[in-house]
Amino acid sequence: MDYPLQLTVNGIPVKRIVEPQVRLLDFLREDLGLTGAKEGCGTGDCGACTVLIDGDPHHSCLTLAVEAEGAAVTTVEGLVSDDRLNEVQSAFVSAGATQCGICTPGFVVMATAYLRDNPNPTDDELRMGIAGNLCRCTGYETIVTALHSVIDGKVERIEVAPEPLELVPEPEGE
Repeated sequence: MDYPLQLTVNGIPVKRIVEPQVRLLDFLREDLGLTGAKEGCGTGDCGACTVLIDGDPHHSCLTLAVEAEGAAVTTVEGLVSDDRLNEVQSAFVSAGATQCGICTPGFVVMATAYLRDNPNPTDDELRMGIAGNLCRCTGYETIVTALHSVIDGKVERIEVAPEPLELVPEPEGE
């Protein structure tokens, strides 16, 4: 049996019919074309699929799409505002805190929420705050460096091409 789903994704109201077993990760990537969240492990261990649901970080690989009914979901794509990357995104770019890019969206989303709630953590607190996200490439030092630049207020938001965030349109007849 299919279910009607209504939620807001990156500030855009969305209505779709979904199968009850569809994960939020798959819904975002396949139905809406938002490919920022990544399938890393599929078990909630790596954090590559992290999105915000009503402002709180969640592993979208462990969340059914129907569980997000009525919620506000924010993906890494939704962190851009005023045609500029947010502070964490900008810091990652400036510090070179990315390599293969699989973990980056999850780190950015998690760190954005963490630093919103803990704007002045110690180094140990910061490392614990991002401990649920795994990276196999960087060794974490450039990620921590990038986040310290956010904490220290030394980040200029990077301008991006002004492209409206568009979701895949609802299929005809639904």
